[in-house]
Amino acid sequence: MSVTGKTPTPAATPRKRAELTAFLKARRARIAPEDVGLPPGLRRRTPGLRREEVAQLSGVGVTWYTWLEQGRPINASEQVLDAIARTLRLDRAERDHLFRLADSAPGRQQPFEDCPLDPELAVILEALDPLPAVIYSARYDVMMNNRAYGALFPRIGSGRHNALWSVFVMPGCCNPFVNRRTELPRMVAVLRAGYGRHVGEPEWERFIRELSAASPDFAAMWERHDVADTGAAIKVFRHFSVGELRMASTTLAVSRAPEHRLIVYTPMDERTSERIAWLMDHPDAPVADHTH
Repeated sequence: MSVTGKTPTPAATPRKRAELTAFLKARRARIAPEDVGLPPGLRRRTPGLRREEVAQLSGVGVTWYTWLEQGRPINASEQVLDAIARTLRLDRAERDHLFRLADSAPGRQQPFEDCPLDPELAVILEALDPLPAVIYSARYDVMMNNRAYGALFPRIGSGRHNALWSVFVMPGCCNPFVNRRTELPRMVAVLRAGYGRHVGEPEWERFIRELSAASPDFAAMWERHDVADTGAAIKVFRHFSVGELRMASTTLAVSRAPEHRLIVYTPMDERTSERIAWLMDHPDAPVADHTH
């Protein structure tokens, strides 16, 4: 197995290399030696695999892998990165993230701020009522939403117009997620996947920095370097006026704005459908108990 040389990659930036370093360290730390058939050893100062073990299992030189993890300006072939991804047991989202950070991914897509949304999308969103629907950017900015979404998540449309900011910063009493322990880490992992295309960009770095300062929970989840794709899932929300709502979320790509996604929430039972309809008929329904 060979590498393509040690010429600096033009697209590489110090910030992206630092992100690559942290990602590789976090991924190898989660794999126990015995998981890959190695003895646990008695003198391990940190959990997980050592650098030399990753190199050995991947069939690459220890020095070369060390340079890669240290963020040195080296190039790697797709074959080499695939071998490292297999050793570290990366899933598809994590593998794509590795390739982007190592500057081996296909050309970066057009930034979302340069991709105006077709006005017809607003008509489509309106037609989806009473199914809550929204178009998010890769950063969870709310770009468009219909009336049902606004009724279900009245607080998200205010302030920064960002779903991630809202759910991390709003008080626990008003948070729409019933199971934040599973939902919020996944949202952060999806954000991390999008961030891989924008490492070092001022708007993205400022957003991460400000949300980390505003929410210790977000800061802790961000430091895990978890990466995930969007996809279908069952969501359980809570609205102060109507109680719990069980929804199936479906994610659809927006082809002319490749870093946007359309999310549609479908009620899982008749009670949820009735409660969404009630919220749409009562736009001034309270979203929290302000008497205490």
